[in-house]
Amino acid sequence: MSLAQHSLAQHQNGWAIIASFLVAMMLTLMPLPDGAEWFRPEWVAMVLIYWCMALPERVNIGVAWIMGLFLDVARGALLGQYALTLTLVAFLTIHLHRRVRNFPLWQQSLAVLVLVALEQLLVLWVKGIIGQSPNNWLYWAPSLTSMLLWPWMFLVLRDLRRHFRVT
Repeated sequence: MSLAQHSLAQHQNGWAIIASFLVAMMLTLMPLPDGAEWFRPEWVAMVLIYWCMALPERVNIGVAWIMGLFLDVARGALLGQYALTLTLVAFLTIHLHRRVRNFPLWQQSLAVLVLVALEQLLVLWVKGIIGQSPNNWLYWAPSLTSMLLWPWMFLVLRDLRRHFRVT
């Protein structure tokens, strides 16, 4: 077996990872009523956190950078803003993945709260530098909704990974 065949045999069903990121991107871009917009979870960050914990050798800082650039373009943000924040989230998740994935779901939810809040803090910092900082405490609501939705997100993605034998 050649090196290329061995590499392909090692990793399977990468389309499931791509599909989960596409669904997360669609949920991020889906229009919501004005009042609900503040509470939109950080779908892309949550999917990134899951895959970085489950398969850190496949979903890594490079994937985070690319997804961040897509998010920058989709949200009309300063180019590199979300790329920077998602890269940092991926780095921390990969660095801590052996510990965090052994936590019970409620503790993982707290870790997701911290990671998403860190992402939002960096976005707030960049927006403050360019003079677009929000002046509403609801800016932090996505961290809370991401934390509350994490157990279901984790279970759905874990079942997807197991069903399609994503390695």
